[in-house]
Amino acid sequence: MKKSKKHFLVTGGTGFIGAAICRMLIHKGHDVSIFDNNSRGNFDKIKDIRNKIKFIKGDIRNYKKLNISLKNVNAVIHLAYVNGTKYFYSRPVKILEIATKGIINVIDGCINNNIKELYLASSSEVYQTPNKIPTNEDEMLKIPDIYNPRYSYGGGKIITELMGIHYGKKFFKKLVIFRPHNVYGAKMGNEHVIPEFIGRFKKLNGKNFKIQGTGNEVRSFIYIDDFINAFNLILERGKHLNIYNIGTSEKIKIKELAAKLAKIFNKKIILKKTSLQKGGTKIRLPDITKIKKLGFKQKIKLSQGLKNILSF
Repeated sequence: MKKSKKHFLVTGGTGFIGAAICRMLIHKGHDVSIFDNNSRGNFDKIKDIRNKIKFIKGDIRNYKKLNISLKNVNAVIHLAYVNGTKYFYSRPVKILEIATKGIINVIDGCINNNIKELYLASSSEVYQTPNKIPTNEDEMLKIPDIYNPRYSYGGGKIITELMGIHYGKKFFKKLVIFRPHNVYGAKMGNEHVIPEFIGRFKKLNGKNFKIQGTGNEVRSFIYIDDFINAFNLILERGKHLNIYNIGTSEKIKIKELAAKLAKIFNKKIILKKTSLQKGGTKIRLPDITKIKKLGFKQKIKLSQGLKNILSF
């Protein structure tokens, strides 16, 4: 059966993940509008589809502008936020403002324009230090220390999820929450560990290579193409009021990530360990059983993904 054409509005659509989602939607024949103020994204990320989308420059905190932009839209994908660990600590007020005003405006705009389909980006940060490894979607969400600015990010996402689920019960036919786990790829922001490491390896003089923590901290990474395949499954098969981890089961210690990149760059390094930032998580590994049941399979392992980035 032929899929019906829809008009999607993507908030934060000029960001790294947003641009990839928009590219996929265009490829599938949908109409796409992007609502973004380009504070962190840029047109370079969407230059190949710029003439195929409608771009609306606007701040997610501006309800009037957003509400007008939602006219004749069938579905919304809400990504607009402030990412990057350093911002969690330095800009907690801005993060919370964008989180709270953003989700209120998106939901109110959808209700006002009779939009019944909404996809909300959350984060693995809502788990903070999880009780279960791998961590499934039923894990308790938590803010261990209200005074730690880091939790502005995870707290904002918890608010997003709370509002999404409970407004979703009353006003939406399909509301789905997805929790990305360390998505990476070419042209992403430099505030994340893989691009930060790559940037430092390109400039490295000598052997000393600084990392946060002991190096035994564990993460799993998902290449952007695999993320998009998983997200497409959520669009097509995701269930109303469900939450899905998007990630992989491939885990790696941060010191092993540094060693892997050192080998690619043909450099010998000596790791210089520093203290982990307060609230930093020692292990983050998602249970991806739910997304696998929709048909997801990881195609690009980390070693290949890193080579793909460096080939751009």
